[in-house]
Amino acid sequence: KRRALKLNFANPPIKPTTRIHTPGLPFQNPHIERLRTHSIESSGKLKISPEQHCDFTAEDLKDLGEIGRGAYGSVNKMVHKPSDQIMAVKRIRSTVDEKEQKQLLMDLDVVMRSSDCPYIVQFYGALFREGDCWICMELMSTSFDKFYKYVYSSLDDVIPEEILGKITLATVKALNHLKENLKIIHRDIKPSNILLDRKGNIKLCDFGISGQLVDSIAKTRDAGCRPYMAPERIDPSASRQGYDVRSDVWSLGITLYELATGRLTKDESKRPKYKELLKHPFILMYEERTVDVASYVCKILDQMPATPSSPMYVD
Repeated sequence: KRRALKLNFANPPIKPTTRIHTPGLPFQNPHIERLRTHSIESSGKLKISPEQHCDFTAEDLKDLGEIGRGAYGSVNKMVHKPSDQIMAVKRIRSTVDEKEQKQLLMDLDVVMRSSDCPYIVQFYGALFREGDCWICMELMSTSFDKFYKYVYSSLDDVIPEEILGKITLATVKALNHLKENLKIIHRDIKPSNILLDRKGNIKLCDFGISGQLVDSIAKTRDAGCRPYMAPERIDPSASRQGYDVRSDVWSLGITLYELATGRLTKDESKRPKYKELLKHPFILMYEERTVDVASYVCKILDQMPATPSSPMYVD
């Protein structure tokens, strides 16, 4: 039986310049190889919290069922038996194509470097199993997309402003973390990429098409979901110098508009940046105000029918 392999993710992965292959091992693509070559030992290392660390192998995980699937492989709900920790485990096939590999690596790189941000889904650890890479992530309860559709369609209700306030606060703080600490822009803000759980946590996920900022500007325009894209990203002539974090502010506005009546400006110059948003009275109010998000989320989740979920890291 193949031994489980440990990966040391203390430092961000370094982009390889050549294809790496170790004779005798079944890893054929450079991206999976890049993960594997960081550190190989007899077992993985699981970091559930700053205080809770433990060694683990695939045999320590009990599969509780598939909760998502994509071209890369599957996402399964699993429990780490020694600690009783529930998690989402993304099982990445070593045969995934180059584009999917690049997105998976970008997503992993962001979450690995965001353990200090409470508004981004957490990375617990990873190991290799029979040539595939297993990535263990924090498991959330549902996506904003499914949650609000159930509230509106099935309950004929609305999401309270105070809940929207906390969603806005959490998302802007996550985006500000990406910009200030990682120098990247998300580029795919939409309801399905904002997750909630029964404890009232609100977290951003899916960083696969995040873009690097150079002097606070991003250049590429071929990524993201068009209904949520800012005009300057859809029409290159609208911004010949590229685009900045305000394009994500537009996407967040579109996202929140799905939940609350409001008006959005199309004038890019009038849209605030993250630091300005964090000083806005509406966001400052919810920075200080205690809101029982957990009780509200639990009330809705208890009424939602149990169906397989498609977003990553969602139960």
